[in-house]
Amino acid sequence: MIAFIDIHREKFGVEAICRILGATECGFITSRGYRASKIRPRSARSLRDEMLVEELRRIHQENYSVYGVRKMWHAMRHAGWDVGRDQVVRLMKIAGLQGVRRGRKPVTTRPEAGVDQRPDLVERKFVADRPQQLWVADITYVRILTGFCYVAFITDVFSRRIVGWAVAPTLHTQPLPLLALEHALLSTGTSRNESGLIHHSDRGSQYVSLAYSDALIAAGVKASVGTVGDSYDNALAETVNGLYKAELIYSKRIWESVSEVELATMGWVHWWNTARLHEALGYRTPAAVEAAYTHPTTTAPATV
Repeated sequence: MIAFIDIHREKFGVEAICRILGATECGFITSRGYRASKIRPRSARSLRDEMLVEELRRIHQENYSVYGVRKMWHAMRHAGWDVGRDQVVRLMKIAGLQGVRRGRKPVTTRPEAGVDQRPDLVERKFVADRPQQLWVADITYVRILTGFCYVAFITDVFSRRIVGWAVAPTLHTQPLPLLALEHALLSTGTSRNESGLIHHSDRGSQYVSLAYSDALIAAGVKASVGTVGDSYDNALAETVNGLYKAELIYSKRIWESVSEVELATMGWVHWWNTARLHEALGYRTPAAVEAAYTHPTTTAPATV
């Protein structure tokens, strides 16, 4: 009511507004009550709400403006704010903030025409006990002014870290998925793996090509593929693609060029790996999960 009068007082006057409101069912306040409210000190709650709203806006914007209530609640607590989930709901409504929702992922890989005897070593069990135990790979597309460009991701199942990625104007093996694989091997130091690392993908021709197969064999990585036309057999990679589109790509209707997509993707991958809170990781980041595995917290033995 106070805010309504503030907006319209210059045009209609306080007394006239209060008189009209008194004759309706929408609410009532006297002109004396309005003026008293303007000189009354603000409550501690309103002052705190104003501060928290600004902090919510900052954290929301720093995270690509994609967080919904649950992630914003955890993000605020990570930032040291003692807030409740219902409080975050109320303040996000005040601030006009909301998360993004994922859309449908388009199909970008083409099934290989020949017979592929590679086994499915995952069987929809996307779990891992350590880093570099299981990687999942897939390709998605982005609309640009001249048509489309394509993005390949390789994700470590244990930490959800994107270990390799590449952007290219075509779907050919050499410039896209193979570049993502080379990036993954380089970023993880897996030039010659001896720990039984599994690379899982769909049966798209890009992943069953001779060049890609040779690269996996040379790195000592086991190839695993799902069944043709079944997205559930590569569900985690599909999830990464869907979040990439929802959190970054759909923020623009059409991207201008491959270079623009590549630069934006680089920033998003860095955020995904080092700052984004993942529900599947207990609202931790991939970097924090890997650090906890590499440097576990131990309790010193008690001294006698």
